[in-house]
Amino acid sequence: MPISPALIKEFQGVIGAEQVFTEDADLQCYSYDAAVLTPVMPALAIAPTTQEQLCKCVKLAYDNDMPITVRGSGTNLSGSTIPQKAGSVVILTNRLNRILEINEEDLYAVVEPGVITAQFAAAVTAKGLFYPPDPGSQSISTLGGNVAHNAGGLRGLKYGVTKDYIMGMEIVDFNGELVKTGSRTVKYVTGYNMAALMAASEGTLGIFSNIIFKLVPPPKASKAMLAEFDDVNKASASVAGIISGHIVPCTLEFLDNNCIKYVEADTKAGLPVDAAAILLIEVDGGHPQLVEEDAAKVMEVCRKCGSTNIRIAQTAEEKFKIWEARRNALPALARARPTTVLEDATVPRSQIPAMVAAVNEIAKKYKLEIGTFGHAGDGNLHPTILCDRRDKEEFARVEAAVDEIFDVALKLKGTLSGEHGIGLAKAKWMEKETNRATIDFNLRLRRALDPKMLFNAGKKFV
Repeated sequence: MPISPALIKEFQGVIGAEQVFTEDADLQCYSYDAAVLTPVMPALAIAPTTQEQLCKCVKLAYDNDMPITVRGSGTNLSGSTIPQKAGSVVILTNRLNRILEINEEDLYAVVEPGVITAQFAAAVTAKGLFYPPDPGSQSISTLGGNVAHNAGGLRGLKYGVTKDYIMGMEIVDFNGELVKTGSRTVKYVTGYNMAALMAASEGTLGIFSNIIFKLVPPPKASKAMLAEFDDVNKASASVAGIISGHIVPCTLEFLDNNCIKYVEADTKAGLPVDAAAILLIEVDGGHPQLVEEDAAKVMEVCRKCGSTNIRIAQTAEEKFKIWEARRNALPALARARPTTVLEDATVPRSQIPAMVAAVNEIAKKYKLEIGTFGHAGDGNLHPTILCDRRDKEEFARVEAAVDEIFDVALKLKGTLSGEHGIGLAKAKWMEKETNRATIDFNLRLRRALDPKMLFNAGKKFV
């Protein structure tokens, strides 16, 4: 549905003509995200550069009944930034990209939503502090998008995920007004905890104007290692054994043989291509001796569970290679076939062996190539199906396999998504994990904050 020239001029009057995009060539850039879903072009895209402009644009869109989709870098894997309703406007936040404050005394930072995650983490590190959340897309993803999807990352096992670092924020509501929640203080009970509600809200309740993040001191010592296994089940059992042994590594990552081969071909990091699986493990802490003790315990568990070899990174360069290899898992797999379907099945950590075994059986059943990697330490696996969407028969098998993967995850008391979000991709399974009363409750809450249901219309709870 085309936007009237008069309304376009109103937006241009608010933010300038150069920040309003109406040409198809521009709008196509905002019609898709990293999910394997059909692109949908918005009617308009706008890029405010100040908080005041953002507020005015939201009010103008809402008053004119325009569905609003907020977009940072579009790296999400759930379809939550794909416009769905006719006449949609995409509000781009990547020009709201200032780090407003890094407070070294009180350990917090204030940022706009378009700040790139890795750039923020580097700025914090330069001040001698630490922002732990490290999603795989951190080199291009924005902090607003991280909050909207409650992004995790490799360090989530020990340090938590994005929601664990949100102290407060300012939110633009449907009237274009600023709603303030949270504080720069450690304790805060003034009003409802709206900041927690906004984490994983996927742009359905309001739009972030700025965010206050907690910072922490960095660890003083760390040790990284790579454990090889000749059987996937032995690697899975090691994960369960490490956790049940009350050891909490900074990271505990899993790669099966498919991932190992593709990553090694891509990175030449020296991964053991004959291994059935590897665990990439890092322990850290405030005292070198305690780190050494934890590392020894981790190695003992891995050996008892059947590890054939354990390599310890002796230098910072070796350590970097280990984590570079893990971060290249998805890009390496994505180069293998035309279509990469990356899923986000998450189960209780004790159920990792059962989930890995089930994924392997599903791959055999549907004659598909699946590479599994992920944050095994917190139960968050990423079964990645390599296929070609243009092959309708093959993709039908892919869709059946995805259904079964989610069924298994739920039977194991898991969840549909640990960190990628619901969006369009998983909305149809929401009631299966919860129930109708839960869906209706969330819809009532959503309508209270968005009476016209225009914020990210058609997503998450519909």
